Amino acid sequence: MKRIDALAAIYPAIAECVVVTIMGAVAAELYSLGHRTNFFYLEHAMGLASSMGLGIALSRPDQQVVVLDGDGSALMNLGTFTTLARYHPPNLTHIIFDNESLLSVGGFPTATATGSDLAAIARAAGIPESASEDTPEGFKAAVALSLKTRSLSCIVAKVEAIGPASFHMDLTLLENRFEFRRYFKNLGAPPSLSDQGEHA
Repeated sequence: MKRIDALAAIYPAIAECVVVTIMGAVAAELYSLGHRTNFFYLEHAMGLASSMGLGIALSRPDQQVVVLDGDGSALMNLGTFTTLARYHPPNLTHIIFDNESLLSVGGFPTATATGSDLAAIARAAGIPESASEDTPEGFKAAVALSLKTRSLSCIVAKVEAIGPASFHMDLTLLENRFEFRRYFKNLGAPPSLSDQGEHA
């Protein structure tokens, strides 16, 4: 399947979630479907979207967090799987678009092109709710189940090595950073912190 079709299939389900994407094609294609202030495009930090997503999920347990990753980025930070499993936030869904290629930086093949299985790696690291999907329907159903059950999940979407016609996004890094921060400020403190304040 094409990544843009996979993203379009889950866009309605993730639109109200806190979404963190990795750089390149994933960010550009999500942006093309409609930007929201609860979307953060982690440019120039390859491999770290899952780490940022974990931090948000732990600090904001009241929010559903979705990380949109790539196979090259996940492979650069394999330790993320064991860290995610250790802290096991139920409000985090880790989605990896696997095109077996470093598409955004030249199209070089990744380890998944020669047999590495990211869903199996995630399961072995301690994330039992891990699966691989290769159709928009199956992918949409897997994401919907993860969000409904609120369980830490790793969903690998097998997609074609096809990128957007343009990687341009009419949104500066600083603008995205500040509006994302304002989004959380407008939410107010998490319920647990609010409760503590009432009893202080």
